[in-house]
Amino acid sequence: MRARLTQGWRGLSWLLVGVVMLALVGCGSGVPLTLPSPQASEASVGAVAPPVTVGLSDGNVNTLPVLLRGKSRWVPVMWNELPGFEQDELFEAWNAWLKSCERPGPVFAPLCPELRRLSIGDASEQRAWMQARLQPYRVEPLAGAASGGLLTAYFEPEFVARRVSGDGFDTPLYKLPAGVGGAKPWFSRREMDLLPAAQAALRGQALLYLADPVDALLLQIQGSGRIRVTEPDGATRLVRLAYAGHNGQPYQSVGRWLLEQGELRDASWPGIRAWLVHNPQRVQELLWQNPRVVFFKEEPLGDFDAGFGPRGAQGVPLTPGRSIAVDPGSIPYGTPVWLSSEGSDVSLNRLVLAQDTGSAITGAQRADYFVGWGAAAGEVAGRMRQPLHLWALWPKTAR
Repeated sequence: MRARLTQGWRGLSWLLVGVVMLALVGCGSGVPLTLPSPQASEASVGAVAPPVTVGLSDGNVNTLPVLLRGKSRWVPVMWNELPGFEQDELFEAWNAWLKSCERPGPVFAPLCPELRRLSIGDASEQRAWMQARLQPYRVEPLAGAASGGLLTAYFEPEFVARRVSGDGFDTPLYKLPAGVGGAKPWFSRREMDLLPAAQAALRGQALLYLADPVDALLLQIQGSGRIRVTEPDGATRLVRLAYAGHNGQPYQSVGRWLLEQGELRDASWPGIRAWLVHNPQRVQELLWQNPRVVFFKEEPLGDFDAGFGPRGAQGVPLTPGRSIAVDPGSIPYGTPVWLSSEGSDVSLNRLVLAQDTGSAITGAQRADYFVGWGAAAGEVAGRMRQPLHLWALWPKTAR
């Protein structure tokens, strides 16, 4: 790779590439999703004592057990404890929920026919159905007080690329080479750049070429991206590069390396950007600090596909603003979740679906919020780091 800073790199918002640092604890860290199925996740929900008495919408009361879910405790609550429940416009969440019905576990599969029928209903009908069929549970850690959690956000980067190298587009993104994925780690990022054996193994494996190697790193951190690629005949088309695997090397934070080297006092994007501008000859050195390289597979983006994000760990496409990544040891994939988060820039009270995970999304009160794609989404993702409260909505018949 050439150590090159282009106008495309300089023109990115600092908030966009600030996600490079957030992604160190977020979803797109290029980690293979070898995760339990929704069926296995749902099966581990169990009851613990003592039960809790909650009020019902018809004025009656009911005594319900607290549920123990792996790494979390679910405490039953009344619907009126969900902030903003009566105000949420549910149609976007319903679309995300229907996506989960493409790969439902046994707990939610019986509800999917009703969900489909209600897709043409209005928000009041959908709300009434939820109250009749689901019970909200406040998600808390197994031990200690429920002091609130952390919400971050992630997005799908969008770049331009060329099918063949040239005119400054010299940074390759590779498909998965033969022999990668075994027990033994493959060549590191540095070895891929320097060793003839690695270069021979990569010959003919390039999917396309970016103009900036740091953009390639960002794409690998996020795990997927939308690419507007120029073909050899000059035609352009929009494709998605989706995660296909990695080289088995450990992930290392380039921001943390800069801190440890004393190059920066904080790893915010303005600091990283200033360092890159003043040290263009060290870009390659920076990249080599992260030995992990992610490989991709190319997927077409038709008009319908373009309205959704990449597939999450549940195996269904993500919906901007309505999909979250969770710890599946706390909230099973496919679970509808009420999310409440108040930040200085963004306040959220809405229905979302647990459809993804990430290497550092751990614990009961942790979520990553999928905000979409492109620079505007990157700006939102770069700012979001704020308190979080979650309520799992579980079928009443599943207790």
